[in-house]
Amino acid sequence: MNDLIDQAGLFIETNQAWAGPIIALLTLGESLILVGLFIPATALLLLVGGLAGAGTLPLVPILLWGIAGAIVGDAVSYYLGRWMGPSVVRRWPLNTQRSAVARARLFFHRYGFVSILVGRFLGPIRSTIPLVAGVMSMPNARFQAANVLSAILWMPLIMAPGYLAAKGVEHAQNSQQFGLIIGSAISVVVGIWLLVAATKKRRNPSDRR
Repeated sequence: MNDLIDQAGLFIETNQAWAGPIIALLTLGESLILVGLFIPATALLLLVGGLAGAGTLPLVPILLWGIAGAIVGDAVSYYLGRWMGPSVVRRWPLNTQRSAVARARLFFHRYGFVSILVGRFLGPIRSTIPLVAGVMSMPNARFQAANVLSAILWMPLIMAPGYLAAKGVEHAQNSQQFGLIIGSAISVVVGIWLLVAATKKRRNPSDRR
């Protein structure tokens, strides 16, 4: 796996004109049901973040390509779930992934909108939740709002460690950019925690007594 990651990183570095589309395909595949289980997206995006931090790749275009791919990948899984309905989870190959599907369904049932937002950050069920949202007929506009927002948050945060490492920890700590990234990360974590807490409270009638 490490050799594959190194080769992919070298290919991206030496074919910079194709870096954006390659990153989009990577994040798209990582978000697709089942396909995402076989793509080492986190490691590759950390590597890409390092290339961006070193100035080898342009940061903003890479972020935009990655966000676009992530949005499309989740949308495809969602529409597949809506089109095929509940039967999709009883067919091969999903019938061999019952545990992951069950966890995704439970998570979605409990948290709804928030599950789409948070689910992109949860590796084991990341690519399953959009499919479950489609199967359970989540309104399209509501799903896409969570899909877009989660992609915008996820892409820079997943690249940040590699980017900062390339910039140098000492330099990054003294830069406004480092403060903005860390501040954004803390805000995202706190915001997600507050959303989950609010959703749990709203779904538990006993909390209102």
